[in-house]
Amino acid sequence: MSIHKEEVKSALSQVLHPTYSKDLITLGLVQDLITQDKYISFTLELPKKDDQLASKLKKDCEKAVKKFIDPEAVVDITIGINISKQRELEGNGGEDQQQQQKKEQQVLSGVKNVIAVASGKGGVGKSTIAANLAVSIAQTGAKVGLLDTDIYGPSIPTMFGVSERPNITTQKKLVPIKKHGVHLVSMGFLVDTDQAMIWRGPMVTSAVKQFMQEVEWGELDYLILDLPPGTGDIQLTIVQTVPLTGAVVVSTPQNVALDDARKGVAMFGKVNVPVLGIIENMAYFVPEDMPEKKYYIFGKHGARNLAKKLEVPFLGEVPLRDNVRKTSDSGTPIVADDPTSASGICLKEIANRVQQTLAIRNKEQGETEKIDIKIRP
Repeated sequence: MSIHKEEVKSALSQVLHPTYSKDLITLGLVQDLITQDKYISFTLELPKKDDQLASKLKKDCEKAVKKFIDPEAVVDITIGINISKQRELEGNGGEDQQQQQKKEQQVLSGVKNVIAVASGKGGVGKSTIAANLAVSIAQTGAKVGLLDTDIYGPSIPTMFGVSERPNITTQKKLVPIKKHGVHLVSMGFLVDTDQAMIWRGPMVTSAVKQFMQEVEWGELDYLILDLPPGTGDIQLTIVQTVPLTGAVVVSTPQNVALDDARKGVAMFGKVNVPVLGIIENMAYFVPEDMPEKKYYIFGKHGARNLAKKLEVPFLGEVPLRDNVRKTSDSGTPIVADDPTSASGICLKEIANRVQQTLAIRNKEQGETEKIDIKIRP
């Protein structure tokens, strides 16, 4: 399997310069990067001759590549001297702690509310809920963004029918694509449909950070984060990078999904993120030719009962209907394609409850702060 340049950059972004406490990619020290099969070659530009530092950085770079990409990779590093780098480093890496903190505080500074849509496991329709939630809120006149943080399996491009690549500003920031009134960003916009993202954890979390820090989001009333399933790296990266206003947990009624949904609620509790409520998706099946019939295929009121047990709001149930699947596959969420349908009305009511719950939360509680997670050996 051939190694891609972006994989190498992500791996080298884990290597910190001991003087400036910033990674080599941010400092612009990695030049002339070449990859071919498992062979990697690049020049490490330093502002002055320093054999001890050069030796350390070369070892750290090779270790990062073998750890995060491929233990059998062949790494060829050339040390170059570029005296003009000194001024760049003083401006880029020489920030004091106060300046760095100020910069971090500016992440999503124009966004009033950041809402995470999460699920304990995959296959419960979380992305469908996130897409319809974003469009429903945008239809009220609010400025809404939707960030697809599922790097391995992005669904938003298909659900919004977007295949073009986003533009880049002169400041090298990504410009979200606007569709159905929602500003969209997804890894699916940047890679080919058939390309698999075979990345290790640090590379994925680095990409998610870039989506929050290096995107021209502008002024938004709501930014909805479509999280991947589970309670792992990406979820922790997000709560460390940006203060979440609240989280919505999606589940089906069956016990297998509810067990994982319970873990999702517990995770947000541990990192002090308010859970706005639980949504029960695929609550029952309704045949198109018999709309009065309800078949509880996955169990009855499982998520509703879980919400009551955990003492969190129950935001509503979404039936399993073919029109929701068809509109998602065709690139137009049901609330935009057929807002007066039973499914469209149901999803719009849930979006309204989310906004109401969020308004109450903002009135009664202070702003959420990003957290500092320390891993103990």
